[in-house]
Amino acid sequence: MDLWSAVILGIVEGITEFLPISSTGHLILAAKLLGCPQTEFLKSFEIVIQLGAIMAVIFLYGKSLILNVEILKRVACAFIPTAIVGFIFYKVIKHFLGNAELVVWSLLLGGVFLIVFELVHRENEHNVKEIARIPYTTAALIGVFQAMAMVPGVSRAAATIIGGLILGVQRKTIVEFSFLLAVPTMLAAAVLDILKSPQPFSSGEWGVLAVGFFTAFGVAIASIKFLLYFIKNHSFIIFGVYRILAAVAFWVFVLR
Repeated sequence: MDLWSAVILGIVEGITEFLPISSTGHLILAAKLLGCPQTEFLKSFEIVIQLGAIMAVIFLYGKSLILNVEILKRVACAFIPTAIVGFIFYKVIKHFLGNAELVVWSLLLGGVFLIVFELVHRENEHNVKEIARIPYTTAALIGVFQAMAMVPGVSRAAATIIGGLILGVQRKTIVEFSFLLAVPTMLAAAVLDILKSPQPFSSGEWGVLAVGFFTAFGVAIASIKFLLYFIKNHSFIIFGVYRILAAVAFWVFVLR
């Protein structure tokens, strides 16, 4: 992989990590379009650069995550189910990275579900409005929803946000909680992948990782701010439509 591919994939990651359209799925499809060979390094790259996007959360929400013990406890509670599933099924999950057909189907079906959900879902005034007041059982169940996103193309953001909405958390609150929950989730995924890599990265590969990492970090800051602005007056239906169109376009023009 060259540096320009790393920049492009970093941009893709930064834009898609916090939107309900699957960053992992887009990275897999973008890598295929760029002609990047499906090597173990590419799979590691797709995991590690997500950490760059996550660092944008620490940059914007560091005080909330570190200084508010109540928020920290709820994030930890939601992280536990994902950590357990990720550790047990690490090899299976990584095996499916690079499976473009699986990504396309996940994007398509996820898009349909997102549209249907938004059409039938109704929020009420009793929904939880503060992260620090999310019940621990609800936080743990949100973590279970997040674990479903280990299937490439499902979208971690979509799974946690929809899960939170189903469980009675206000839209803006669950979006911000999804941002914070991404921190331990992706940090653990990146560290686990580095430790389990069959061979150490070369100096050139570390350079490519660094370029992708910092590109994703910068773009993700703008993406987070956009999503917080967007949800004030819009549902996620447009993202469901995008997922369907992206899946169909990729199937027709690339996979056929």
